[in-house]
Amino acid sequence: MTDAAPYTPPKVWTWDAESGGEFAKINRPVAGPTHDKDLPVGEHPLQLYSLATPNGVKVTVLLEELLALGETGAEYDAWLIKITEGDQFGSGFVDINPNSKIPALVDHSTARPTRVFESGAILLYLAEKFGKFLPADPADRAEMLSWLFWQMGSAPYLGGGFGHFYAYAPEKWQYPIDRFAMETKRQLDVLDRNLAGREFITGADYTIADMAIWAWYGQLVLGRLYGAGEFLDVTSYRNVRRWSEAIDARPAVQRGRMVNRTFGDADMQLHERHDAGDFDTRTQDKIMPQPEKAED
Repeated sequence: MTDAAPYTPPKVWTWDAESGGEFAKINRPVAGPTHDKDLPVGEHPLQLYSLATPNGVKVTVLLEELLALGETGAEYDAWLIKITEGDQFGSGFVDINPNSKIPALVDHSTARPTRVFESGAILLYLAEKFGKFLPADPADRAEMLSWLFWQMGSAPYLGGGFGHFYAYAPEKWQYPIDRFAMETKRQLDVLDRNLAGREFITGADYTIADMAIWAWYGQLVLGRLYGAGEFLDVTSYRNVRRWSEAIDARPAVQRGRMVNRTFGDADMQLHERHDAGDFDTRTQDKIMPQPEKAED
């Protein structure tokens, strides 16, 4: 336990801009734009403004899955929003998402452009638009929606709670790490029990609930989030691991992970996606200057 003096909250909280750890410079207690900046618009009806965080990956996975099924109307331009540089506070982005969080989508195929924000809302909007990855049976649909909203409600404990205090806070504090690790492991146990008798989250069919949950908990179990796999003993959740690996092997999921990605191996980074051919020609390993070879 820490030897630091206990914190006594003041009567009225005031913002200390230096207290937020790694993301202090992009977190603030007010909304609205900080600068004027229009968003680019490409040639496809669907315009996505995002980054390959788990919430961004949900949407690009769905779009790539729709395209894999031959849904040409799901062609999209994916524009990079650099959240550490404050792109999400530009006036154009705030017009699409007043909450200044990625991802945000504009559908230009409608009578007037339709904005959609919040990753779960985008998944549901696209699934309904194309009639895919969404059960038709009312009971199955209710089950799927329950798990989709479970993820939306649970992820703040994983990302904003556990991930922040374990990986990003300026100091390691035992109490919040223990508190959020306990909740994260409880959520993994919820998933593990559910998947004990099911191939996918809601049964035999792969749905947007799988995509949403995999982007967070699947990648956590695969060791891709916060460097916390060993700490959380993720290998003990065998059913979640089996499900995670099966989804990870899908070609559309592999492509979706690459879109708007700015970290990791260069061959897995596709900063912007405007055409299916970009996966073959525009990843960072292909467009970055190559180091010169030393002369013999």
